[in-house]
Amino acid sequence: MSTAPLVDHVRTHSVREGDFVLKSGQRSTWFCDAKQTTCRPDGMLLVADAALAAIPDDVTAIGGLTMGADAVAFGVAAVAATRGRRLNSFSVRKEVKDHGAGGRIGGALDPGDRVVIVEDAVTRGVSMLEAADVVAEAGATPVLLLSVVDRGGTVAAMAADRGLPFVALVTAPDLGFDYGS
Repeated sequence: MSTAPLVDHVRTHSVREGDFVLKSGQRSTWFCDAKQTTCRPDGMLLVADAALAAIPDDVTAIGGLTMGADAVAFGVAAVAATRGRRLNSFSVRKEVKDHGAGGRIGGALDPGDRVVIVEDAVTRGVSMLEAADVVAEAGATPVLLLSVVDRGGTVAAMAADRGLPFVALVTAPDLGFDYGS
């Protein structure tokens, strides 16, 4: 499957050029607000098509650190359901919830689930690894890290150090930029 339509959508709707300060504190000449793709219906379908092509058949759940993972996880799970594939979806809270059922996981994650951890855009990948740790603590098994956009080019090595494969649906070079620029 060609990811060219997804790359075009991200470039058109999510990429801004200018002078930006990233979460890491570094300056950049471009910024990717991937939610401008993951929260638009046509973008959701493009993301879901590409993600479902990359997600192993034995995966039973999809989610990641809120808020970047939410639209990706919920959209992919919904589209998967229309195609006869069941994927539970969930969010990992940034902090432990101290009321209700508590904990850091909201949504449908069961012990024993095989999980793809998702994110809309990553530079370093720290949030994806944090989400993987929380999922493992809940008794599920992270089997893949998947980002819609990889702007930093460092996640794959960090994931490999943890024994996890990493897939980026769109990379900085796909968008015409160098990693980390």
